Amino acid sequence: MNESEKNIKENFEYKAEMKQLLNIIIHSLYTHPEVFMRELVSNASDALNKLRFRRLTDSNILSPELELSIRISLDKENMTFTIEDTGIGMAREDLIDKIGTVASSGTIEFLKNLKDEQKSLDGQLIGQFGVGFYSVFMVTEQITIDTRSVDPEGKSYRWQSEGDDKFTIEEIEERQRGTRIYFKLREDYKQYCDEFQVKSVLKKYSNFVDFPLFVGDEEINKVTALWHRKKDDIKVEEYNEFYKYLTNDFEEPLGHLHLAIEGNINFKALLFVPQTAPPSFFRETSDKSLHLYSKKIFIQDDAKELLPDYLKFVRGIVDTEDLPLNVSREVTQSSPLMTKIKNVLTGKILTLFEEWAVNDKTKYEKFFKNFGSLFKTGVNSDFSNKDRIVELYRFESSALPKGELTSLKEYCSRMKENQKEIYYISGDTRDSIMKNPNIEYFIAQNLETLFITDPVDIFTIPYLHVYDGKSLKSIEKADVQISDESQQSRDRINPEMATSLIALFKETLGVQVEDVIESKRLVESAATLVVGQQGLDVQMEKMMQYLDKEFTVSKRILELNTSHPLIKNLSTMLIADASNPVLLRSIWQIYEGALLIEGHIKNPSEFVARMTEFMTEATN
Repeated sequence: MNESEKNIKENFEYKAEMKQLLNIIIHSLYTHPEVFMRELVSNASDALNKLRFRRLTDSNILSPELELSIRISLDKENMTFTIEDTGIGMAREDLIDKIGTVASSGTIEFLKNLKDEQKSLDGQLIGQFGVGFYSVFMVTEQITIDTRSVDPEGKSYRWQSEGDDKFTIEEIEERQRGTRIYFKLREDYKQYCDEFQVKSVLKKYSNFVDFPLFVGDEEINKVTALWHRKKDDIKVEEYNEFYKYLTNDFEEPLGHLHLAIEGNINFKALLFVPQTAPPSFFRETSDKSLHLYSKKIFIQDDAKELLPDYLKFVRGIVDTEDLPLNVSREVTQSSPLMTKIKNVLTGKILTLFEEWAVNDKTKYEKFFKNFGSLFKTGVNSDFSNKDRIVELYRFESSALPKGELTSLKEYCSRMKENQKEIYYISGDTRDSIMKNPNIEYFIAQNLETLFITDPVDIFTIPYLHVYDGKSLKSIEKADVQISDESQQSRDRINPEMATSLIALFKETLGVQVEDVIESKRLVESAATLVVGQQGLDVQMEKMMQYLDKEFTVSKRILELNTSHPLIKNLSTMLIADASNPVLLRSIWQIYEGALLIEGHIKNPSEFVARMTEFMTEATN
């Protein structure tokens, strides 16, 4: 390629989603504009980590003796900001694929919703969605990247963009390995070319970067690997700042674990439990969980093999001397050492939660409300720790105010003397559960009932089955134990009339129901539907319907409250005229009304039409 060809710029258009992203970033209000520095330093550190790891196994790299460092240069007069690393660099394809595309699925939708709702987009969200590089467009109108990859045959390239709908790439004169990013600051952000201001920001965000970080000629990060220091020598503030650096989180962690394990396995670990889950937490599968080091040398930042899935919200670092430096990702995935470390970490994390549950219930309940949906899945995936996870399980309950949680152990301590089962009921929300006719008896009799409102519970509750010798029982099942004594004082229709009316219900509804019986559980409502002994839980059936549109729910048992005025009126009407059309229409209305409450009514238009007929007749 001759000199003229070398300087030809290739023009590229951003993909549609990138255009939307840039538009949102440039035209939205940010609460932490200085976050662009944290993101640039973080990217430079990643590039150096990749280079350091490659250097362990590949001697055929460009300038192997070159110092690993990050340097920031500021020109106050011209208002320019430059950051340069000696890391792995980028090839032409990297500039197209990595700089020109969104890194995280769901980003555009979430950011667009924030903009539509006129909410600010703070630095925490920038980091969580993997769009950190583009935060630079907050403070400048044009970004230039000069880069050369680690491959000896690699060429040097320049990438430029003004944050509109395109970018350019051109080959340039050979430069040293690594990446230089530079830009001119907009007038309203000129403070970020002031050395004092920049050093202050970087010490806040990047004090723990694992490579020398220079501003001008001054190295500003001289903190050693925190996890190798003695716990007694580390302040809480240092732990918190390290967590923020490691995770790009603006909040302090909920808690941490600092471990130094010696014996059959040797490793050090510094683990953190976040305050809250990021917006993308339950959608993303590419989380950077634990960072794996060997003798302070970075190996990988997504060592998922070190934690079970139900603890993947934990962040931190594990450093082991027992792992060879040239270990491959495939080796770490199948290494017995990793399994041993995983077992130790899991046990230590569960111990931490157990201590919170006893000594700091507020902290534990905050953790459980934020991460419980994931944590609970350990019940049916980690059988060796199942009993410990069950003890840490929490529920809302009819015996507690809204928002408060209880354990199964606490529930059992409040059980009535002759109560043999642990009662629960499922529903979308606590409020909807309290309107469910099936809970009326249990509220009236002061029988505590656990509320199952998290869809995850539907899959985990069957694995609990029995706790402390007591079965967990859905009160929506027909075979739940209900005392007859509480019903003896009720003014019900006589048994003969009840039998006749139930027979008419069965004849009218036919195959629509499994059975029709007299209810022991109803207090205020006229009727309810319950699941037969062989049927699935109501919420489980809803979940099955969501997964399979062809799934058919089981037939229900219709229970009638024979002390309710409506049922008494129907019984009187039956004696007078068994063929009265109002009687038959009432039976269908009662049945479909119960279906409506359950969410399984198939013909709501017929239900409404019949209701309109009744109202028309009543108002004549």
